[in-house]
Amino acid sequence: MNIDALVSSMTPEVYERLRQAVETGKWVDGTPLNEEQKASTMQAVMLYQAKIEKSSEHMTVGEGGEIVHKSKADFKRSLSDHQNDNNTIARFKQDDI
Repeated sequence: MNIDALVSSMTPEVYERLRQAVETGKWVDGTPLNEEQKASTMQAVMLYQAKIEKSSEHMTVGEGGEIVHKSKADFKRSLSDHQNDNNTIARFKQDDI
């Protein structure tokens, strides 16, 4: 099968399940991934990130195929951009008790 066809046929739900499997080392039902499954799943996740998601999040694969690295200043800037986000439930400073 053509790689581009495979990646373009993946739904966001499939991508999320594959990503979760890569992160945890287990399928949704708790079955551990074997080495071949880990490698294939990781490749599928990276291809999806590069070709479909075009993510700019830290430590993801960007559109050009390179891993995205962000500096501490970039992280702080993105957090301050989300302070007025309607989806935020609560924010706490590190020293809050």
